[in-house]
Amino acid sequence: MRVLHIEPFPRWIRDLFQVEFVAAGVDVVWAEDVPEDSWGDFADDVEVLLTSKQRISKELMCLFPNLKLIQVQGRAPWAVDWEKAREVGIPVSVLPHRGAIAVAEQALSLMLGCYRRLIDGHVGTKDGSYLQFNVEPIRTDERKIAFNWLKFTDVRQLYGKTLGLVGLGDIGIEVSRRAQAFDMEILYTKRDALLPEYELQANVRYVELEELFQASDFVSLHAPHTSQTEKIIDAKALRLMKSSAVLINTARGGLVDEEALVSALENGCIGGAGLDAFLYEPLPEEHALVHCPNVLLSPHVGGGTGGGQKGMMRDVIDNLELLRLKSAPKGLVIR
Repeated sequence: MRVLHIEPFPRWIRDLFQVEFVAAGVDVVWAEDVPEDSWGDFADDVEVLLTSKQRISKELMCLFPNLKLIQVQGRAPWAVDWEKAREVGIPVSVLPHRGAIAVAEQALSLMLGCYRRLIDGHVGTKDGSYLQFNVEPIRTDERKIAFNWLKFTDVRQLYGKTLGLVGLGDIGIEVSRRAQAFDMEILYTKRDALLPEYELQANVRYVELEELFQASDFVSLHAPHTSQTEKIIDAKALRLMKSSAVLINTARGGLVDEEALVSALENGCIGGAGLDAFLYEPLPEEHALVHCPNVLLSPHVGGGTGGGQKGMMRDVIDNLELLRLKSAPKGLVIR
């Protein structure tokens, strides 16, 4: 079976994929290795097109006369011309991006942790901090409880809040899907806005970066670390945010000016931060962020323990095996 993979993955992910493809007896051609005007030389042999975010158009589908499946790794709604795929009769399988899901769960965990004061609650409950309020344990029943015995005044709900996503790739899409289950409004900004039909499909709304900072209760970072995104969260950005806003970073530490963030947290310029990525990792001992109020820190575990990428590869290869057996592929299949 010959597969054309049109997504330009980082080398380390591509190498992992290559090992799995070889073991499964799949002949993969990486589009970035072959000039596009040469694709016709092997067009008759290609049975599967693989993508993540790179768009597969009708012209591309029609270039391969023996195409049997378009496989999307992730849930980017713009990855395939769905209407044209139906017209030409090529099934499209959409498999969730497990690595993106892992990071999305971490982002939501940090949001909930900050809003529900989970760490403060755990430590205060374990340490018996209720004693400072001159209360004593009571036996509870259906109607009698010691509600909020640590006297928190700021345990909040995600319900109805506005989430601003800086970047809307695989991870941003998965964060958005989960946040919508909390009835949050989703704003996003990226280099190029989605077409209206894709915004409608994803239930998100594009705004410029400054407006996103001003309107969001949570600002969650899902952009790569490049020269353009270096310190995208700087002192100016932090001043634009609501005083109650919470910054979430599960992307890369270099997106944030950490000195400016420390100052904003200490001065109450923003409401808090949930951070899984830092400029230096591990976070240096006695880093200023450790002593900041309203900050929740985690040791860059957004990707779980590393099984997301391999799980996604296994899902894809399982579908290719099903195709060999002339069985229906897994995932959301659109025909």
